[in-house]
Amino acid sequence: MNKILFFAHLRDAVGEEFLRLDASGKTVAELKAELSEKYDLPRMETVMTAINEEFASNDEVIKDGDEIAFIPPVSGG
Repeated sequence: MNKILFFAHLRDAVGEEFLRLDASGKTVAELKAELSEKYDLPRMETVMTAINEEFASNDEVIKDGDEIAFIPPVSGG
């Protein structure tokens, strides 16, 4: 089982701060695609991903127990 964290507009779109799902064996890209389709998440291609608090690429494979965070780009003025 994995804890999936969402930040900023992603949290609003999902309606939860985090979800618990079984994502082990999937790549980050596969999980992004699955969540994007299920929750109609915008611009997932620009979202940074961290696994266990370390930035991860889209081809990294998720292991059981990993914590995944999706962090959209922030803009400031």
